[in-house]
Amino acid sequence: MNTGLRITAFAAALAATFGTAYGVGQGLDPVVADRAPAHDGRHTPTPSAGEEAGGHAGHGTTPVGGLQISESGYTLDLETPHVTASDRTELRFTVRDDEGRPVTRYRREHDKELHLIVASRDLLTYRHLHPARAADGTWTTPVELPRAGDYRVFADFTPARKGARNLTLGADLAASGPYRPQELPEPGGTARVDGYEVELTGALRPGRAGELRLTVSRDGEPVTDLQPYLGAYGHLVALRSGDLAYLHVHPHGEPGDGATEPGPAVSFTATAPSSGTYRLFLDFKHDGVVRTAAFTVRAGAEADTRTPGDGAPEHSDGHGH
Repeated sequence: MNTGLRITAFAAALAATFGTAYGVGQGLDPVVADRAPAHDGRHTPTPSAGEEAGGHAGHGTTPVGGLQISESGYTLDLETPHVTASDRTELRFTVRDDEGRPVTRYRREHDKELHLIVASRDLLTYRHLHPARAADGTWTTPVELPRAGDYRVFADFTPARKGARNLTLGADLAASGPYRPQELPEPGGTARVDGYEVELTGALRPGRAGELRLTVSRDGEPVTDLQPYLGAYGHLVALRSGDLAYLHVHPHGEPGDGATEPGPAVSFTATAPSSGTYRLFLDFKHDGVVRTAAFTVRAGAEADTRTPGDGAPEHSDGHGH
C-alpha cells in the first residue's frame, strides 16, 4: 500500500471514530473547523459520520437541520451514497415514513415539493438541485461533482400530513477520485460571479435574529429587474463549517405582494445557532439565468468586510437550476 492510500485509510478510520464520538457527545458545544483537512492522497468513500447526531446541536435553542438522517418519524433513504468525481450520475433517494413507506404527498413550499442541496464538506462546492419524483415516491436527479471528497445531501421538505412541520434531513455522499484539499475563503462582504457583484451587509448573530441584506449590481449599476426564483427574488442557504448544520433562512416579502421591489437588494432574516464560521449561498435570477454568489461569514465576531469574498462555488453554472 503506498503512502497516499495509507493516509486515506487512516483518515477514513478517523472519520468513522469521530462520527461515533459526535453522536455520543451531541449535547456538547459543536465542533467547528475553519479550515479544510490538510491531508492529500486518493479519496475513497468513508463511513457516514454524525448521521445520528441531534438536529438541534449548538448553543441556545435555535433549531438547525441536516444533522440527522431521521427526524419526526421520517427518514432520508439515499440510494446512491457513492459517486465518482467528474462523472455524471443519477442520484436516487426516497423519503420514508415511520413504517418504512415512501412518502408521496408533500406540501409545496417556494414553488417546490422538495428542495435538494448538495454541498462538499469544505463548503467550496454547492449544488441546488430540482429532483423529479416518481409515483412510487422515488426522487431522481442528475449530478456531477467536480472534486473528490465527502459531501452532504440535504432534503428540505414538509410532508402533506396534517400537523407536519418542515424538515431538513441529511445524508453523507462520497465522491471518489484524486483528492486535493482547499481552504475556505476568508470572510468578506463582496462576491463576484459572471460579471455580477453582490454586496452583503448585516451580521449573522448567535441565538439572535438579524437581517442580511444582499445587493446585486452589474457593471457598477444596480440590478432593479431581478426575476422571481423559488417564490422570491433570491434564495439563501446557510451552512455551518465543521458539521454542515443547515439554517432555515427566510426572505422578506415576495414578488407580486405590492411592496417587495425586484432588486437591487434582497433581504433575509437569519439566526445562527452558535458562534463559528458559516458559508452563505445566494441564488438569484437575472436575464433568465440563475447564478450563485457565495460568502464566508463568522458569527459571534466582528465581520471583516475588507477582504473580498469568493465569488461563486465551483462550477456554479452546473448546479441544476
